[in-house]
Amino acid sequence: MKENIQVAVIMGSESDRETMQACVDELERLGVACELRVSSAHRRPKATVEYVEDALRRGAKVFIAGAGMAAALPGYVASLTMRPVIGVPLASGLPGGIDALFAIVQMPPGVPVATVAVGMAGARNAAVLAAEILALSDERIAGALQDMREQWHRS
Repeated sequence: MKENIQVAVIMGSESDRETMQACVDELERLGVACELRVSSAHRRPKATVEYVEDALRRGAKVFIAGAGMAAALPGYVASLTMRPVIGVPLASGLPGGIDALFAIVQMPPGVPVATVAVGMAGARNAAVLAAEILALSDERIAGALQDMREQWHRS
């Protein structure tokens, strides 16, 4: 476990690792301190609460939660913190992950979860969105994002 993190990336199951690792890889490319953890809102809700509290103590400013099917994890995390939560719908239920997408995007008033595309592209975009949030107060991350965009325009 890292001492200081800026982004806590949580996935509901070990089977989500490949997709959510793409998120971590993107954050690391941008120089954002992060970690990846498996924690289920359904199977281990108390452990999820403990992890969110611990991540906050270690400096987490943004949470990214990937979940499929009922996709409760992003909303559960959002109910535990006032920090921004970005939900990544994973394609493990209905075709294309539409069930996870709807579950994450339909949060009740007062418990917002930013929602990105389903799957790998969404995981990468969640990392960029988290970095953009952090860049509001971190010039180093803002510079890394600018460099990334310039590389995209040259490609």
